[in-house]
Amino acid sequence: MSAPHTDVEEVEAANTAFYQAVEEGDFEAVSGLWLTPADLGVDETYHDPADAGVISCVHPGWPVLTGRGEVLRSYALIMANTDYIQFFLTDVHVSVTGDTALVTCTENILSGGPAPTGGDELGPLVGQLVVATNVFRRTPSGWKLWSHHGSPVLAGEDEQDGEEPPS
Repeated sequence: MSAPHTDVEEVEAANTAFYQAVEEGDFEAVSGLWLTPADLGVDETYHDPADAGVISCVHPGWPVLTGRGEVLRSYALIMANTDYIQFFLTDVHVSVTGDTALVTCTENILSGGPAPTGGDELGPLVGQLVVATNVFRRTPSGWKLWSHHGSPVLAGEDEQDGEEPPS
């Protein structure tokens, strides 16, 4: 097996692990999948970790979040306020150049919150379509997220009626 093919498989595995950790509400796993200053060889004694290899994240409808603190806090909030979330990834494309990888995909998201009556059951499940770009960096401990950008796909009027959009 060639090294480039292995890199693509490793990036695909890291990308899958990211979505799986969010689905499971595993904050430790999510945290471990994002770059740290140490991953970049930055000595935090002499450099502010917020300024070194800044990670970034854009959730649909949110402003740009930069730095590990802001990014990880956003995932903690999402996981704390979402009772159920599942990602069905489609149109996944991986490109690797050197120590950087780019993954583009469509996130078909199914999520639900607490039931309106306040019971233990889930409230109505809601579907959302998001296109995402995930940028990974190779580290000594594997591929880690450098940036995630998700943008909602808004259905046109015809698409909402189940018809194909005009070409």
